This record gives sequence, structure tokens and C-alpha cells, in this order.
Amino acid sequence: MALNYIWVGFFLVAFVAGIWQWLAGGDAEVFARMMDAVFSRAKLGFELSLGLTGILALWMGILKIGEKAGVIRILSRMMNPLFKRLFPGLPDNHPAMGAMVLNLSANMLGLDNAATPMGLEAMKELQSVNPHKDTASNEQVMFLVLNTSGMTLIPVSILALRATAGSANPTDVFIPILIATFISTLVGLVVTALVQKINLLQPVIIAYLGGAVLLFGGLVYFLSGLPPAEMEHYSGLITNLLLLGVIISFIIAGMLKKINVYDAFIEGAKDGFKVAVNIIPFLIAMLVAIGVFTSSGAMDWLTGMLRFVVESAGMDARFVEGLPTAFMKPLSGGGARALMIESWGADKSAVDSFVGHLTSVLQGSTETTFYVLAVYFGSVKIKNIRNAAVLGLVADLAGIIAAIVISYKFFGHLA
Repeated sequence: MALNYIWVGFFLVAFVAGIWQWLAGGDAEVFARMMDAVFSRAKLGFELSLGLTGILALWMGILKIGEKAGVIRILSRMMNPLFKRLFPGLPDNHPAMGAMVLNLSANMLGLDNAATPMGLEAMKELQSVNPHKDTASNEQVMFLVLNTSGMTLIPVSILALRATAGSANPTDVFIPILIATFISTLVGLVVTALVQKINLLQPVIIAYLGGAVLLFGGLVYFLSGLPPAEMEHYSGLITNLLLLGVIISFIIAGMLKKINVYDAFIEGAKDGFKVAVNIIPFLIAMLVAIGVFTSSGAMDWLTGMLRFVVESAGMDARFVEGLPTAFMKPLSGGGARALMIESWGADKSAVDSFVGHLTSVLQGSTETTFYVLAVYFGSVKIKNIRNAAVLGLVADLAGIIAAIVISYKFFGHLA
């Protein structure tokens, strides 16, 4: 329902802005630009979806190999000691534990189709030990915050869209996205733990979180000490080694488990094709609405006001162009994706600009908080979500700030 209001709102605000441009500014061409945006963005959405098909089929095929090879189960066993302490209200060996670990592990690997059923199963199991069936338990709130903070190791769709848009180096946002989404998840975890009075100073928790902080902190320290050209070189090298390492390790794991690696790849690739086809109407719908909104001048008004405030404070205002993507992400993943693409320009020439990189990192830094809350809590008929939305938005804000700061560090030298 919220997405319906957002979509209709784009058209209504664009129409009012167009009328104002015509009557107050004498711009008689504004309606021609709006109609041109309708047709050009519809064509762009279809072209991007077609280009997305091959890359999604590739990655979904590789990830299916990893799924069948038991990589997710290995991640589950690795994370279990931490989860036992973050969800103290759960009995030992409760089925919810495995379902949550599988869900979050699948999210990290970009297995969206597999992650959602696992998440709904986890919420059902958590509800089975919830004494107040219409009110979210601490364990359900913690699970939702970890889910909406969006920790993703392989942002497949973003890399694929950048490649389809003709980026010279589509994977150069991989490390920045990884760092931003890690910060979002870490802040969400810490804030929720403080609210729920979970002791984060337990040795096991310190070992897990400390190790992750050292890993990401060391990566940032190493890259931040390099000149922009070298930073881009090493970031690309690390990114490509990690992605290639995932592909090779999944294939080797499949061979060791004696599964038919080729058949598993084909099965996953078929799912990737279906996902790409399913995206077409949603992508076109949002691109058309945002295209009309932008061409009417309404987007210029919005960013102009924000830019004035930022410049008045003596700050670099280039990041303002990416804020619409950040504002949209908690509400709609499809809407944020469309705004990200819109920031690349109608001819996609700005995909490798500073703003093009920034919106890519913003898109990957968090999840669609309100969508996840609605689907997961709605599946078990919970009406009182308590502080889940606030805590999720705190994690989102941390991810957005991190994405902006990191983008300046990695891509601030770009126009």
C-alpha cells in the first residue's frame, strides 16, 4: 500500500510542478519533456532488464552451486555460537536458530529467493516461543534489525546493473558497499543490544565482532592511505579476487560434495532468468514515475533546497544528488533502484561519475526496512512491532552516512 502512494505521489507532484513551470515560469515545453521521459524511461527499463538477465543468470547459477554444496550450512555452523548469545530467550537448539542463520547467510550471499522463505520460517519459529502473540518479542526485533540492516557480501544486482549501463569498472563499488553495509549492520546490532540489555562484552561476542571490525578496519586503513589511483587499483584487485574466489570455491565445494555442478548451475541460471523477467514491470513502473518527476523540475526543487542548506553550512554538496536514493531505500527497493539508475543520466553516461558511484553504494548499504517489517511481522500477525522500525531506521541512517563518507574517500576525486 505504501508503494502505491509513493508511485501515485510521484505523478501527482510532477503534474503540479509541471503546471507551475508552465504558468509561473512560462515553460511551455515542460509537458513535452515529461512525455518524452515517459517513453524514454520505459525503453531504458526494458533495456536494463534485458542486460541484467545474463549477469543474474550467471550469479544465480553460481550461488545455486554453493547452496547445494552446503556452503550456507557451513556459514550456519560458523555463526551459531554468536547467535546463541544474541537471542538469549531462545531455548538451546531451537529450530528458529538454524532458520535465522540460514536466512541471514543466504542474504549475505545474495540468495534473495532462498532468503525470504527461510526468514518467514524463522519468524514462525520465533513466534512459537513468543508469549504475547500480537506483540513482537525481543528475539523477533533483533532478527528484523539484523535483516533490515542489509549485510550483503555479494551485491549481485548492483554490479549487474552497472555492467549493463556500460561502467568501465562495474565492480569498483564492491568494497565500499561491503564496508557501508557492515557498518549499518554493526550499528543496528549494537543499538538493539543496548536497548535489550544484551551484554556485548561476552568473550564469544567480542571475538566475532572484534574480528570483523579488525578485518574491515584494516581494509579501510590500508586503502585510505593510498593515492586515489592506487586505491582504485587495489580496490578493484581485491574485489575481483574475492568474486573469483567465491566462484572457484563454490565450484570446488560442489565437486567435493559430488553434486552435478553443471546441472546445479543451470537450475540456478533459470531462476536468474525468471528474476530478471519479473523485474521488468517493476523497474519500468518506477523509472517512468521518477522520470516524470525529474523532468517536471520537482527533483531540481528538492535537491536545490537540500544543496542550499548544505552549502550554507560550508560543506561539499555533491552528495545531495544521491540523497533521493537514500531516502527511498527504506521504503522501496525498486524505487531506490530506479532513482539510482536515474542518477546515471538518461544515456547512462554518469554511471562512473561521483554521484553514479555514490548512489550505487547507497543502494547497497541498507535494506528496504518497511517492506521487510511488513512482510515478516505480517506473516505471523504481529500488530505491535514495538521499537523494530526505529531501530531499523537507526541502522539505515548509519549505513547512509557511512556510504557517503566512504564514497568521498574512494571516489571523491571524480567529477
